Amino acid sequence: MLDIGFQGLIARVITLVVAFSVHEFAHAWTADYFGDDTPRSQGRLTLNPLVHLDPLGSLMLVVAGFGWAKPVMINPYALRQRSEAAPMLVALAGPASNFLMAIAASIPAQAGLIEVWGAGFLSLLLREFVLINLLLMLFNLIPVSPLDGEKIITYFLPPAGQAFFNQIRPYGSMILLALIFVLPSLGINVLQSVIVGPMRLLFNLLLGQV
Repeated sequence: MLDIGFQGLIARVITLVVAFSVHEFAHAWTADYFGDDTPRSQGRLTLNPLVHLDPLGSLMLVVAGFGWAKPVMINPYALRQRSEAAPMLVALAGPASNFLMAIAASIPAQAGLIEVWGAGFLSLLLREFVLINLLLMLFNLIPVSPLDGEKIITYFLPPAGQAFFNQIRPYGSMILLALIFVLPSLGINVLQSVIVGPMRLLFNLLLGQV
């Protein structure tokens, strides 16, 4: 994903600004809905990308195909006063927003308004927008802290499973770095299996490819 050309770079920048901003806003809005005013007090209840984008995380997505935004801080105790499922739903809101954006972006292609594999910039932007939103959704669903998937899966696990994830949570960032950098260098690409395959399948389904 490195050699994308100038137009590809512009399409990717536009995509990440929208995708990251909506993703983090979805977390903030859902937390606010369930009674946690932490995101609102920190100015995160907005679509303003300057509030949500992390410079290094954005650069990594542009040049390497993955990245991150500034995480939205929440108060789980305030959320659970409304619902035990609230922290899980707040976590789920981010990946769900990326999936909904990918679906929405595919509508012009499905309606024949934009040629998916055309040479123009709009076609390129459409492909990039769908692809990156699917990538962000699947990446964030990986059940490793600090990603959203860890908070989602622990809600559905029995106490023993929750205890296991609580024990490994402090090492989540190291596990994630190993999955991204160390294991692929040893010829073991876990992310290739859990992300790339499903991403291609969803991409083809959304854009009408066989």
